[in-house]
Formats: sequence, C-alpha cells, structure tokens
Amino acid sequence: MLPVSMVGRAGELAELDRAWSSVVPGRRRSPAVAVVTGGPGVGKSLLVAAALDTFSPRPAVVLNGAARVHSPAPYDWLAAVLSGRDTARLDLPADALAWLAQQPTAPRERYAPGTLLRLAVRTVRVLVGAGPAVLVVEDLHALDPASLNLVGELATADGLPALLVVATRPAAHAVSPELAGRTLARLCGVRGVVRQHLGPLRPAEVAEVLTQVYPDPRPELVHEVWRRTDGNPYALTELLAAYAGQDPDTLLAPAGSPVLAESTPPPSRPAVPASRAAVPESAPGRSTRRRAAPESGSTDGPAATLPVCLTGREAEVLDCLVAGMSNKQVARALGISVRTVTVHVSNLLRKTGTASRTEVAL
Repeated sequence: MLPVSMVGRAGELAELDRAWSSVVPGRRRSPAVAVVTGGPGVGKSLLVAAALDTFSPRPAVVLNGAARVHSPAPYDWLAAVLSGRDTARLDLPADALAWLAQQPTAPRERYAPGTLLRLAVRTVRVLVGAGPAVLVVEDLHALDPASLNLVGELATADGLPALLVVATRPAAHAVSPELAGRTLARLCGVRGVVRQHLGPLRPAEVAEVLTQVYPDPRPELVHEVWRRTDGNPYALTELLAAYAGQDPDTLLAPAGSPVLAESTPPPSRPAVPASRAAVPESAPGRSTRRRAAPESGSTDGPAATLPVCLTGREAEVLDCLVAGMSNKQVARALGISVRTVTVHVSNLLRKTGTASRTEVAL
C-alpha cells in the first residue's frame, strides 16, 4: 500500500488542531465547528482522519456517521453512530432509540418530528457525556433531511463539549442542494467556525508526493502526472497504485494503454467491444482483471473471458475482501471512509456481475 500523504494540507491540519484546542479546556458554551468542503477525491475524509490521529489530548469520545448508500432513511447519521452500540444502557426511551438506530424491531409508530429531533440531540448528549468529544459528519451532501436538521441543532447545542467536523461536497452537488445549502449556512454562521475548501494539488505538491515513491522525479514527469490527474489527490494515488513497483517512465505512457500487458485478449478469442476494453483517459491508473462471460448462443467453445477494468483502489478493496475484512476494517487499512468502501464494493459487484461480497472475493 502506498504511503499516505498530507502534502499541501499542513495549514488545514493546524486549523483543525486549533479548533480542537478550543474545546479541551471546557470553556466553550457550544461546540466548535469545522466545515471541510471540496470535490470528490480531494482528501476530505483523509484530512479528518489525519487530524483525529494528531489531536492532543486524545478525544474521550469520537462519534462518526455517514449517509447510507443503498437504503437512506431518517437520521442516517445517528443510526450509523449507534450501529454496534449497546443502546440498552442509555437512559432513553427504548422505542425511540430503536427507531433512531433503524433497528428492524423498531415500532411503526414514532414520535412527532420535533420531539424526535429533541430525543436525537439528547441521545448525542448522553453518548458524549463529559467529553471532550469529536463528532464527525461524513458526506453531509448525501445525508437525509432529518440528519441535516440534527447536525444543525448540534452545532448550536448549549453546553455540548465537542468539536463538530463536517466533510462535504459543495451544496450544488448535494442530493438536496437547497436544504444542504441552508445547513451549511447555519454551520458557517457559528462563531469561530473553521471553514476550509480543499482544491487540487499544485505541481510542486505533486512533485513532493512523487518524491515519496520515486527519488528525484524529473520535471517532465511531474508535469505529465499533474496534467493527467488534474492535481486530484485520489487520482494521483490511483495512478501510483496502478504502476507501483514499475519504472517511473511508465507513468508517461499514453493514457488508455493497458496497465497489464497480459490483460489484452489473445487473437484467438472473440473480440471485446471497445467500450469495455478501453481504459478512458479521464480515469488514469486502472487495473484489469478477468471474469468469465456468460455463454452466447454458440456452444462450440468455452465462454469468453472479458476484462474487468478496476481502479487501483478497487483492486486494493478487492484484496481486502479476499482477506475476509469487514467494511470498517477495509476503511481502516486503506485510510478511507466506510461509505467510500461501500461505494467501491458496490462497483466491484456491478463490474464483476456478482451478487455478494463472498462471490466477488471468490
């Protein structure tokens, strides 16, 4: 696995550390708030994870939640926080907790929306206790409206000893742009809020990342890699993962050339449609794996083998699935969010035409 780099993010890390320092003494009347925005792949989750690792003293409590990809429901963020916890020990109404945790045994009847929101805030207060705590909201742009309301309430909750860190794409890219925009405006209106927007890496920063893998990279190599990845940290990591262990000059290969020479089907096999065989220029660093294609009308020969184009990260996730890891274990091993792992697993199932994690691993 490639080394994780915070190149170009030192200032953001220092800002998050200062925000945490304002919570630790316990003199704040409401949580400190940090909002990190940016497009896909710029390293929002990685920045938050790196900040959590550097906070001193260590947070007594970390509550981390995100949207559910396949089955969104009210209070997704809190349901993710409560997942795997023994809610029976919380001094809260059992039926409300079951509903907030999205348990299958939750009663059909629920509290009025305002009452349920107050119970959700109270649940977070109980979990935080005396603190200090960090509340991490991943992918706010994909959260359900109830979770957005809860995040807004937590940002101004009186006497809550916590740092609320929100990572999101800009409101224009949200599931509900108007509601996400109002929530972000509410968060950014908190006194002393830390507001960060992560953009692409500059050529000098790309050179610093490349130096971690290739000693003294040539200027033309740096420029070409920066051009092909647009300075996107995720795309850069994908490219380096795809060519790991190879000569740096392979990074200059024309986009669209196969990463693995043996991935090209031999002439004796049926031709593969260009739409499936080609590696698009917009997605550098894809690796090619094979799966058996369903037999066509002819039964004269064995089924053809079709190439499955996986990104470098998808290949890493696949290796973790083969090792029997859960999504949380994969996220911890690769330094990405659980939601991002879920998306990669879904892509693996779709690309390989399999129906389960076990099947795709086999």
